[in-house]
Amino acid sequence: HLENLFRRYKGEVVNVKTISGGIYTGRVAEITNDYVCLTETSAAPGLQVFLLFSAIESMAATAAD
Repeated sequence: HLENLFRRYKGEVVNVKTISGGIYTGRVAEITNDYVCLTETSAAPGLQVFLLFSAIESMAATAAD
């Protein structure tokens, strides 16, 4: 179900919290059946972060600018 959720927000900026406590902010770039790829927008613009669905605790969409 996470895959479908991220597909709805493809291209949008989201905040993702992982089970380990990390918080990632980025634009949803790619979604597979195992992971989501976020393109960082704040700390290091352009940096890609790959998060496994099994490691995700929560996700929040941010308001568009």
